[in-house]
Amino acid sequence: MRNGVRVDERTAGLAPLLVTVEQAAELLNVGRTTMYGLVASGTIPTVRIGKCRRVAVDALDAYVEGLCRGKRR
Repeated sequence: MRNGVRVDERTAGLAPLLVTVEQAAELLNVGRTTMYGLVASGTIPTVRIGKCRRVAVDALDAYVEGLCRGKRR
C-alpha cells in the first residue's frame, strides 16, 4: 500500500508506476533541466525500457521523503 492506494489498484490503471523525466519534473514542480540534472547525477534513479527512460513514482516519493528529513538521496 502506498499513499492509501493498493498495488493491485495501481496496476488497474489508477496511477502509473513509471513516468517520463518531463512528467517527473512536473510532479516535483521543478524545471526540466533541474530534473535531468538530478537524473544525471544519480540522485533520482531511472530505468530504461527500450529507448525510453522512465522514473519510478516510488523513486520520486523516496527523494521527497529524504528532502523532508533533511538529507539528500
